[in-house]
Amino acid sequence: MQTLTLNNNIEMPILGFGVYQITDLEECEQSVLTALEAGYRLIDTASAYQNEKAVGDAIRKSGIPREEIFITTKLWIQDTGYEKTFQAFEKSLNNLQTDYLDLYLIHQPMGDIFGSWRAMQELNQKKKIRAIGVSNFQPDRLMDLIVNSGFAPAVNQIEVNPFHQQIDTQEFLEDNNVQVQSWASFAEGRNDIFHNELLISIGEKYGKSVAQVILRWLIQRDVIVIPKSVTPERIIENFDVFDFELSASDMMAIMKLDTRDSQFFNHNNPDMVKSLSSYKF
Repeated sequence: MQTLTLNNNIEMPILGFGVYQITDLEECEQSVLTALEAGYRLIDTASAYQNEKAVGDAIRKSGIPREEIFITTKLWIQDTGYEKTFQAFEKSLNNLQTDYLDLYLIHQPMGDIFGSWRAMQELNQKKKIRAIGVSNFQPDRLMDLIVNSGFAPAVNQIEVNPFHQQIDTQEFLEDNNVQVQSWASFAEGRNDIFHNELLISIGEKYGKSVAQVILRWLIQRDVIVIPKSVTPERIIENFDVFDFELSASDMMAIMKLDTRDSQFFNHNNPDMVKSLSSYKF
């Protein structure tokens, strides 16, 4: 498996399996088992997904040594704050049935993120977490965290897909030694992405699907990807992206699909901040 080295010298797989919106716990467990059998070694979940235990069950049943699997989970807004972060962390550990995390992310740039960041740094220093990072932090919020804590996140997990390519943001993250990771690599099917003529034509050149072209495009940009599926054939297909390479002209052609706008929502919108901050589970 190809890996990227984070700013603390931890190696992280460039391709993993995400479990967002897999709410059926039996389906989640089986999907993670299928992914692990296919060769995935990065599993991405979150407390807000309410499926951490299913992920932990799958990892345990897989028989794969814990140290071979890179586990990521995330801290939700209502759990931010110094003391509450320790409590949420222990709950996630129990659900995942592990005694350490490979990566722990602040899920949203809201709430008492500085209190959480101090707690996460302590957990990192105690080797309870191998790397700490954030999710959905735009450059201004990320710089605020770096400057006022003196500690740069290892990862920022943000929306990156052909319609929202985040070229400038990736450059900013690289300049600050923060690894970019993509969520919604397929834009959750928006804009009829799987029937996009350009992506189909590129795929035909290599005998690959649109999904495989998108994943390969991101991997060649050094973006960590975590595609989700509950269909065994697609889980396996999404892992089969290391036997071809997109040409420079293909990469440039895909750049023209960029709308430079989110396919979902704006994290800076006050109504969205209020909505996310009131979400409880």
